[in-house]
Parts: sequence; structure tokens; C-alpha cells
Amino acid sequence: MKKILQISNYFYPNRGGIEQVARDIANAIKGSYEQKIICFNETASDGTISCRRRETTTDIIDGIEVIRCGCITKKASQSISPDFPSKLKETLNHFKPDIVIFHYPNPYQAFFLLKYLNKDTRLILYWHLDITKQKNLGKLFHCQTLRLINRADTILGATPAHIDGSRYLSQFKDKCKVLPYCIDPQRLQVTEDIRIRATTICNENKGRILCFAIGRHIPYKGCTYLIQASKYLDDRFRIIIAGSGPLTDQLKAEAKDDPKISFPGRISDEELIAYYLAMDIFCFPSITKNECFGLALAEAMTYEKPAVTFTIPGSGVNYVNLKDVTGLEVPNRDAKAYAEAMICLADNPDLRQQFGENGAERVRTLFSPEVFKTNILNLLSESGTIRS
Repeated sequence: MKKILQISNYFYPNRGGIEQVARDIANAIKGSYEQKIICFNETASDGTISCRRRETTTDIIDGIEVIRCGCITKKASQSISPDFPSKLKETLNHFKPDIVIFHYPNPYQAFFLLKYLNKDTRLILYWHLDITKQKNLGKLFHCQTLRLINRADTILGATPAHIDGSRYLSQFKDKCKVLPYCIDPQRLQVTEDIRIRATTICNENKGRILCFAIGRHIPYKGCTYLIQASKYLDDRFRIIIAGSGPLTDQLKAEAKDDPKISFPGRISDEELIAYYLAMDIFCFPSITKNECFGLALAEAMTYEKPAVTFTIPGSGVNYVNLKDVTGLEVPNRDAKAYAEAMICLADNPDLRQQFGENGAERVRTLFSPEVFKTNILNLLSESGTIRS
């Protein structure tokens, strides 16, 4: 049985888009490949598994060995782990993987990967996004990034925009393939308790158009534009902005005189699904290609609900939500246009239903675990066949 090593920034119980993709890959190839995962450690817990940032540990997740390297600090959002170099070298030398899947961006990990990787090991680079926020960091590692791309045998992007919109990958299209992320329907299953909670939410907002948004409260998520859009809406609308982050207090202050908006904070998966069921419109106001795909967007679409998004050059968001097919798309940062799109959907229940049904079908066709598993196994077997 061939061996695969995944290198990720973090891993479950740490939650995030890239962490979920790494876990999806691990579960998709389980039984077909022997595998290990190496990552940084970060404080997190799911109630059963607990991680602490400074500790270097090895544990088992989904039956797979996960090596977590303790971190002492972060620089420009980059974790620094004194143990990572030796642990990576040891794993490469003793585990001897046939294939390494490296989740980019992570320049600290990339430096040591290039240093220790055997020349005969196949390298698959899963390119999640360019380094855009830390521009100086991107410039500093420009040459290293080119070396990494040149060393890679295959480069994956979750959507065509990941490839076409990248300042690097657009020059290496012969190496690139599109491998869409997947949505796990098991995590999104509706229980009777969830259905009861969704009914309660609907009753609490009876006669209103319920609009729901969720995400970290950080600049690129664009929540401020949703708050601005609310100023153009009448009182039949209710906007729920779930999540938390550095901008939470600022967003609440911005919305303090608008009774249409509420902030429930961080919510459980069960509460999230209840809102997905109860909502009329899913608002996804991200504004930059730091939002590389939009897993929450695809999740919302599984519940047959229409979405409103901004046009984001270089992002996969507009690949997930197809304009005038699964939802509406408006010019970036145009709060008035965003409000007009919400009004359009509010005024047209048949259009909401049509977009919702189209969205659920798109998720089943492109973003299901079954399609993802077929795609990744075909890719790893070097047949290269990917359904898109």
C-alpha cells in the first residue's frame, strides 16, 4: 500500500476551511493509502480531544496518526514551531511517503519541505490562496514560492478562479487541476430537535424575510457592507449576523441604531443548521479573494436557499454561487446593490425557490463527498480524471 503524508497548518479539532479540506482528503483516501498528517499545534477542543499550542504531541483522528508540532509564537499570522523541522525530517525519513500533499500557503513549512523532501517523492500542492494580506511576507518568500511550484508535480485549486486569479498559478497552468472542496452531509443532518428550533426561529420572525450570515468578524468577510445594505431595507427584513472576531464590537456599534440586525455570537452546529433551515436568504458579503471558496456558502445551498454575494476577482465564491442560477451577485462593496438584490429575492418567492433548488443540485453534482472521493483517488492514481 502506498503512503501519503499531508502537511497542513492545523488539523481537527481546530476548525477552518483548510483544516476541513485536509480532513476530507484523509477520510476519502482511508483504506486505499497508508497515511499520516503533520501540522502545527493550536489550542482547541471538541470536548473529547484537547490540543495545547505549545505541546508537541501525536494523536489519532479518524484512525489516522496526526503529529502536532508545538508553537511558541506567531509572526504575520505564521505559526513558529522549533519542533517542526526535526519532526518533518524524521517523518519523511522513517515513514518514507510516496506522495506528499502540501496545503499552501505556509512559507515556514515550505522552507523545510523543500529542504528535506526526497527528489523521488511525488509532491501535490493544494493551492488555497495567494499570500495577499501580508504583502511583505509574500515578497520575502517570492523565490521560495517559485521553487515550490517548480518542484510540485501537480497543483490543485478548488475552483478555476484559484488558478486563473493567482499571480503564480496562471503561469503554470500545465501543472494545475481543479479539485473542488466537498460538503459533508453527515455534519449537516437535521434532527428533530434542530427542526423544532428552526420552527421556533421562524415563529420568532413570522411575517419577516429572514436573512442569515455567518463567519469570523474580520475585514475580508465584509459584514460592514451587509450592515450598510440594511439601511436601504424596510422593516420586513431581519438580519442575523452570527460569529465573532476582532471586529465584533465595531460591527455592533455600526448597527446599534438598526433594530433589523442582531448578533447571536458564536453558535453551535445544531443552531447553525436551524438557521439554515429557517432563513429565506443567505448573505455572504465577503469582499476579497482571501475568501477563497466559501464552505458556509455551499453548506447553505444544500438547504435550497438562495445566496447574495459580491463579485470577487480571483475568488472561488462566484464559482460556488453562480450568478442568476443559484443566487444573485452584485458589484463588490456596493451596499445599495446588495440591498436591491435582497429586495429582489424577498419580492419573488418563486425565484428564491428556483435558485435554492439549483444550488442544492450544484452541491450534489460538484461538492459531495462521493464526487470528492472519486476525484482525489483518480488524481492520486495518476489517471488525472477529475469531475468538474
